[in-house]
Amino acid sequence: MFDLSQVVGESYRDNLIGTLLALFGNLLVSISLCIQKYSHVSLAGTKDQRAFFATKTWWFGFLFTCIGEGANFVSYAFAPLAVVAPLNAVSVLASSILGFIFIREKSKAKDFAKQNVLTLLGYILTTGGTYLLVAFGPNSHEQLVAENVVTHLVGWPVLLYLYLEVITFCLLLYFYKRRNADYLVVILLLVALLGSVTVITVKAVSSMLVLTIEGNMQLDYPIFSVMLVCMVASVVYQARFLSQACKLHDTSMIASFNYILSTFFAVVAGAVFYMEFKNDDVLHICMFLLGTAICFLGVFCITKNRKRAKNFEPYVTMNMANGVPTIHDKSRAAQPEFNGSFSYGALVNNDGVAPASLPAKMDQQPEFERETVKTENKQHQKSTQPADLRGVESTGHIV
Repeated sequence: MFDLSQVVGESYRDNLIGTLLALFGNLLVSISLCIQKYSHVSLAGTKDQRAFFATKTWWFGFLFTCIGEGANFVSYAFAPLAVVAPLNAVSVLASSILGFIFIREKSKAKDFAKQNVLTLLGYILTTGGTYLLVAFGPNSHEQLVAENVVTHLVGWPVLLYLYLEVITFCLLLYFYKRRNADYLVVILLLVALLGSVTVITVKAVSSMLVLTIEGNMQLDYPIFSVMLVCMVASVVYQARFLSQACKLHDTSMIASFNYILSTFFAVVAGAVFYMEFKNDDVLHICMFLLGTAICFLGVFCITKNRKRAKNFEPYVTMNMANGVPTIHDKSRAAQPEFNGSFSYGALVNNDGVAPASLPAKMDQQPEFERETVKTENKQHQKSTQPADLRGVESTGHIV
C-alpha cells in the first residue's frame, strides 16, 4: 500500500536540507566577498595589479566562494526553485551587515540609527519576508530523473513559456544592439530571462548529479548533456550582460533590480516547468507571494541607502589641447567667483580665448618682422645719404 505520510516526510526533509544549504551558501559567499574586498583594499597602493594573488586572504575568500556556490548548486536538487531563488536576499543582507562592521566608521548608536534608518528597515523586512517565503513555500517532492526532465520539457506549458521567452529576449536584444537602448531595465530583463533558463537547467543538472552519486546513473542520458550545455551558456552570457550593466549604471540599483527581476522569473519558471505550486492551496500561495514581495522591498531599502562614490577631480587643471589653464568648478568652489571669471595666482580662466597659432617653420621670420626690418634698413640708408641726394628724394628735383 502506498504510504503518503512517508512521501510527505521525505518532502519536508528534502526542503529543509535544500533551505539550509541555500542559507549557508549565500552567507558564505557574502563572507568571501568581504574577505576578497579587504585583500584588494589593503593592496590598493601597489603598482602590480595582480599582487593580491600572492596573498592568503584572497585565496581564502576564493575558497569560501567555491564552497558557497557549491552549496547553492546542491540546494537546487533538494528544495524547489521558488524557495531557493528568493534566498539570495540573505546574501545582500549579510553583505550589508558585514560592510557596516568592517568598513564603516565608528559612530554613536543614536547617530548611526538616524543615518541608516532605511537600511535597518530593510533588514527587518528582508528577515520577515525570508521567514514567510520559507514557511509557506511550495513543498513539492519529485525525483528529477532523466525521464521526468524530458516529460516536463515536452509539455505544452513549458514549450509555450520558452517560446514567449525566446521572442521577448530577441526583441530586447534587437533594441539593445541595434537601437542603442542601453537602459538598466532592458539589460536586467535580458539577464533575468537568461537567469530563468539557468535555474531550470541548474536544478535538472544538480538533481541528476545527486542521483548519480546515490547510485542511480543519470549522466549517460542525452538530456543531461543538453541541460549542462544550456546551463554553461546561459551563465556565461548572463555574466557578460551584468558586466555591461555595471559599466553603464549604478551598482546599488543593479543589485536591487537584478534581484527582483531574477527572482520573479525564477519563481515563474519553477511554477511552469516543474509545477511546484500544483499541490498548494490559495492561502499558502498568497502568503508566499507576500513574503517574496516583502523581501523585494527589504532588498530595495538596503541598496537604496548605499552611498554613491564620487569621482575626485582637481580644482585647477591644464588643458593641454588649447595650451591654456582651465578652471573646473563642478562641485563646491574652493574660492568664490567674481563676475563670471576666476583667477588663481598666475592661472587665469581663458576658456573663451583662442590659442595663438605658431608659424609653420620656426627658422623663417614672421611677415610683420620682415616688414619691420625693411623699414629700419631704408631709414638707415636715408640717414647715411648726402644732403643733396636727400633733397632730391624729398622734393623730386635738384636744388
